[in-house]
Amino acid sequence: MAKHIVFSANGGPEVLQYCEFTPANPADDEVQVENKAIGINYIDTYIRCGLYPTTNLPSGIGTEAAGFVSKIGAKVTSFKVGDRVVYAQSGLGAYSEVHNVAERKLARLPDTISFEQAAASFLKGLTVYYLFRQTHKIQAGETFLFHAAAGGVGLIACQWANALGAKLIGTVSSDEKATLAKAVGAYQTINYKRENIVERVSEITAGKKVSVVYDSVGKATWLDSLDCLKKHGLMVSFGNTSGPVTGVDLGILSQKGSLFVTRPTLNDYITTRQELDEASKTLFELIANGKINIDVSESQKFPLSEAIKAHRTLESRATHGSNLLIP
Repeated sequence: MAKHIVFSANGGPEVLQYCEFTPANPADDEVQVENKAIGINYIDTYIRCGLYPTTNLPSGIGTEAAGFVSKIGAKVTSFKVGDRVVYAQSGLGAYSEVHNVAERKLARLPDTISFEQAAASFLKGLTVYYLFRQTHKIQAGETFLFHAAAGGVGLIACQWANALGAKLIGTVSSDEKATLAKAVGAYQTINYKRENIVERVSEITAGKKVSVVYDSVGKATWLDSLDCLKKHGLMVSFGNTSGPVTGVDLGILSQKGSLFVTRPTLNDYITTRQELDEASKTLFELIANGKINIDVSESQKFPLSEAIKAHRTLESRATHGSNLLIP
C-alpha cells in the first residue's frame, strides 16, 4: 500500500483527501517513480476548484515530482530501476508516494541537482524556457514586464533574464518581495499595492513602454498589461491567479496599438522527447552553473499528508518562490 492525495468534488483546499491505495504496475510504456519531492503549482488549484475540469472524479492531482525509478514497463528502454528522474507533464496523480509516468515525459536528473531542487524548478523552469525561448525570444538588453516576479515562476524568470542580459521589470505585492526579486536579478520592481503599474512602466522606460508582457495573474492585470505595451507589442497571458480573462473585445487591441495576444501552454511547446531533452538540458545547465539558484524555504515544505495546508498557504499569496510536498 502507498499514500496519495485525491479529491472527489471540486472546491477549496478542504476537498483534498489523504488516502491509502494499491499502486498499479506500470504499463508497457510507463515508468513507476518513487517520489522524493513533489512540486506544488498554481495550476493544481485550478484543477482542484474546477476551473480546469478533470475527466473523472474522484481524481488524483499534481503533475510534477522527482525521485527514483522503482519499476519499468516491458517496452521501456531509456531508464532502469534506480535512475534519478524528474517529470512535470505527467497525468494527474503526482501528489503521491509513487506515480506511473509515461517514459517520454521523464527527464534524467543529474546527480548535481537534488530531488527538492528538481521538483521546485522543473515545471516552472520549463515554463520560463518556452516563454523566453519560444513564445517570444528575449534578447540581451530588452526591457519587458513580468507579473508576480517573486513567485515560483517569477524568481526563475528574474534569474534567467539576468543571465540573458535582459531587463525584467517585475510586479510584486510587497516591499519584501521587491527586495527578493531585485536580489536575484530583476532590473526594476513595481509594488502594485502602492504603485500604479502603467505609470511606473512608463517612468522606467522613459515613455517607450515594453515590447512584451508576461502575465500569469489574469483578470486583475489584463488592462494594465495592455497599457504597458508599445505599438505592435505582445501580451503573453499564461495564468489566471486572479481569475480568467473573459469577455474580451478584440477591438481594444487595435485601439492600443495593434497589439498581439497569445495564451500559450507548456504542453503545446514541449511535445516530444527531443524537445523535453533540449529544454531540461538548458535548465539544468543554468542551475549547475549557478545562474539560477533554487532554494526552498523550510516553511514552504509540507508533508504529503498536509496538502490542504499547502494549498491554503499557496493561495494566501504570502509565499515566495516554490512550495513542495515531501512524501
